[in-house]
Amino acid sequence: MSRPLVATYRLQFREGTTFETAGQLAPYMARLGVSHLYASPIFAASPGSTHGYDVTDYNAFEDDLGGLSGFTAMSDALVASDLALIADFVPNHMGVSPRNHWWEDVLRWGAESRYAQTFDISWEAEKILVPVLGKPYGEALAEGDLSVELDAENAQLRFDASGYGLPIDPRTYGHVFGLMDHPEKDRMVRRFSVSTPAEAEELAERFSEHLTEKEFSNALDRALETINGDQHALHELHEAQAWRLAWWRTAREKLTYRRFFEIADLIGVRQESRRVFRESHQLVIRLARERRLDGIRIDHVDGLADPKGYLEQLKQAFHSVRRSPTIHVEKILTGPERLRTSWEIEGTTGYEFITALSGLFVDAGQEEAMTAAYHDFLGEDEDLRGMITRQKRSIFQRNLAGELAHLTGLALAVAGRGLATRDLGQDTIARAIVEVATALPVYRTYVSVDGVPQRDIAIIDDAVDLAMTWREVEADEPIQFIGRLLKLDFEDGADVAASLDFTRRFQQTTGAVMAKAVEDTAFYRYNRLIALNEVGGEPDHYGADLDAFHAAMQIRVEDQPEGLLATSTHDTKRGEDARARLYTLSEAPEHWRDLITEFAERMAPWRKDIGAGFEAPEPATEWGLYQSLLGVLPADFDPADGAQREAIAGRLAAYAEKAVREAKRWTSWTSPAEPYERALRGFVGAALDPEKSGTFLADFWAAAQPFVAAGALTSLSQTVIKLAAPGVPDIYQGTEFYDVSLVDPDNRRDVDFSARSEAIAGGVTFEEALADWRTGRIKAMLTAAGLAMRGRTPALFTTGSYVPLAVEGDMARHVVAFARTNETGGAAIVVAPRLCLTLLDGREAIDVRAERWGDTRISLPETLAARSWRNILSDETVEASGELALDAILAKLPFALLEAS
Repeated sequence: MSRPLVATYRLQFREGTTFETAGQLAPYMARLGVSHLYASPIFAASPGSTHGYDVTDYNAFEDDLGGLSGFTAMSDALVASDLALIADFVPNHMGVSPRNHWWEDVLRWGAESRYAQTFDISWEAEKILVPVLGKPYGEALAEGDLSVELDAENAQLRFDASGYGLPIDPRTYGHVFGLMDHPEKDRMVRRFSVSTPAEAEELAERFSEHLTEKEFSNALDRALETINGDQHALHELHEAQAWRLAWWRTAREKLTYRRFFEIADLIGVRQESRRVFRESHQLVIRLARERRLDGIRIDHVDGLADPKGYLEQLKQAFHSVRRSPTIHVEKILTGPERLRTSWEIEGTTGYEFITALSGLFVDAGQEEAMTAAYHDFLGEDEDLRGMITRQKRSIFQRNLAGELAHLTGLALAVAGRGLATRDLGQDTIARAIVEVATALPVYRTYVSVDGVPQRDIAIIDDAVDLAMTWREVEADEPIQFIGRLLKLDFEDGADVAASLDFTRRFQQTTGAVMAKAVEDTAFYRYNRLIALNEVGGEPDHYGADLDAFHAAMQIRVEDQPEGLLATSTHDTKRGEDARARLYTLSEAPEHWRDLITEFAERMAPWRKDIGAGFEAPEPATEWGLYQSLLGVLPADFDPADGAQREAIAGRLAAYAEKAVREAKRWTSWTSPAEPYERALRGFVGAALDPEKSGTFLADFWAAAQPFVAAGALTSLSQTVIKLAAPGVPDIYQGTEFYDVSLVDPDNRRDVDFSARSEAIAGGVTFEEALADWRTGRIKAMLTAAGLAMRGRTPALFTTGSYVPLAVEGDMARHVVAFARTNETGGAAIVVAPRLCLTLLDGREAIDVRAERWGDTRISLPETLAARSWRNILSDETVEASGELALDAILAKLPFALLEAS
């Protein structure tokens, strides 16, 4: 490593952020105190990509970002500022695009392509399904949507489907040349016919020679005109290809390749093949050897056939690099699940840290009251676990029907060879697969050619037992058979191999089932407290005690001391400070219920009847909308500012549309319900428009002020904790100030870096910044101060011990305190407030008076009691004996970062 991991700064490239932009920001990031730029995907991607996860060439930089020269200049700028680089890498899938030359070659030559085994394609289907048509194939053909075009630049013919181009197998050019009105037609047919992919280059050269001959060109134009006007000839040419065009709705049940979740434009890559791994990692390995790549973040590691095997290959590929890059993986840990330490990586990207923070800041004692308030507003009870179970079944059977059919075929092949299982039918096997996947409490298990990990045996057995209790499958034997497949529980070698094929694909699919059912459906339906509806979170885990938080931090020290500490990412459902504000609702559910009741009465005229007595928005969506409105308004919001209102109205309307489409209850992405969505847009617009709703927004904002103030203090508290917790703080672009973003793409808006640079320039004390807390400057100052402390002793905050500190006294439940220590004598203490709405007692300032702490004190263990400490935020020296009195150490600021002096 070029630098020890102190902190990462995440930049979203594209949409205006280029290599040049990043290079210019390097001095600012260095002043802030981070050690690594954490770059979103920077490799060549599909045209117009806004995110880069649809990579088309692993071994080329995106030209729109600056290409190779731009990357090199950025790298040099990072080095000049003593910054290292972590790059986001997407091994699981590639973009289906003409810019993807591997994919183009497969489409052109089919199973004979050199890259036929690069992608996870079911070749037994004979044709590669390309589901891009806006209507059924027959209609598209009859209505003239399909044609053959000349690509003169590349000297080839292409099949066009309303602007979507596909390569044509040169061996089938005879279908076109045979229609030429040319005296030497037969010679042309023979000349431009090929029999193998190896002859393709020569064909292109011969073809391009004749493109300059006017007579040939005119004859070709007439041939193209003829075939494009002859549906039968056009269809014959289509049928001669390795691919088959289809209606986009066909993808969910007939797609012939593995995809990322349910996105047909992202095709699965077979990284389990050593050749594929080698060819797709050439550039990142070269960058590591050139010392221009210091770390790699692996996107969607659970989508790979064998994550452990892939990570071992990656580490081996980096083995010859003098400074081996760090490896972090995007991995969602659910419930008590822990990172597999056998992977021998630095850690995850940190979603589990968000979950730990939510437990700390949500008032568990008020759950029953909040649930009652929510259900009263809905007029019915909602069962989250039942909702998730139903959605997992539905997603697997409907959205991922093709994946289910493929798995069913693999399972039936094994079942048919066994005397005890050969009577199991296709429908029974399919339902058993669905039930086991639905019962699985984690995103996936990790069975591989190396065997079945012990912890996965327990997970599989528990899932099988639970699935049998549901009685969705009439007999136990089919479910037990799926359990045997997943544990490779067979004697015959052929059955073991076949069950491994099934299990590998099953494990790649269950993550999609979980994500689409929970994150992308239930999280938009179950709106009790939407701050809990976060990636990696579980909305029915409503707060936790201090011991649970300390235990989670201890696990981080043990499993991933250099794992990232995320609070916002490009995938989070809302910004970290919107979430912090919404946590405070948990402390006053009855008050929030009363406010919501009043808000709903005032907004009743804007609820519209869209038929059959159904009003939109319905109660669950409306309850969530008020929370979203509370979360999105900036701390310095002025209801009288028309431009500000208009901007927020647009953002909230876009979010609301996405939320209800993801919820898939009244509308969806694939079947938008315009009357419902029109009513929803009108409701959101009216709430933000005083000409329609009068003083509603101003009154809403006035009533929200206690939550806004408490949310700001909660935000600062989680920042302080993040800066000293076990791991490596990851700062998402712009979140040095309050981040009240909504879900993507709202969280990729432009960032005012000049304001953030000014905020950390100095000249303002923390007390002054606290008094001016609405600007967010104090959060940037806290971040810079905490990172400077980490930078002095990086290992203290990663591999150092985590020591929970006992808090006693009147306000003990409102404080979390812990220490970090190491064997060389380094030590730091963190003191941060929690449950801040009650702590502030409704005040709209966030300076907690010293007397508010009463007799609350922190007990110090003997190893820390006799030391002197410096509060890096106030520069005060603290002489500790056996305890720290909060009315003394928090007299000026409601949080403290103490460094052993």
